[in-house]
Amino acid sequence: MSDREAMLVIAHQQLSPEALAGLIEEFVTRDGTDSGYTRGSLEENVAMVRRQLDAGQALIVYDQVTNTCNVVPAETARGHRQRPLRSKPDKEKKP
Repeated sequence: MSDREAMLVIAHQQLSPEALAGLIEEFVTRDGTDSGYTRGSLEENVAMVRRQLDAGQALIVYDQVTNTCNVVPAETARGHRQRPLRSKPDKEKKP
């Protein structure tokens, strides 16, 4: 699997509000990364990322190799597959 195939763009609208809030909060408080979200309060930084996601300026990317999520600028994720999250598959009805 190539790096490009390993990365999936996940539409933030498909996450539950709780999951999205947790992901954004973890992202803006992540140690060892320079996310650029260090000037404001936690609430301000979370709101800023949420606005960027809503505006399409940032995207959530899932790495299938490392099983991690990240928030990246939209231009960085161009060319990666966008994959909808699926709920549990419906069981086939038998006649």
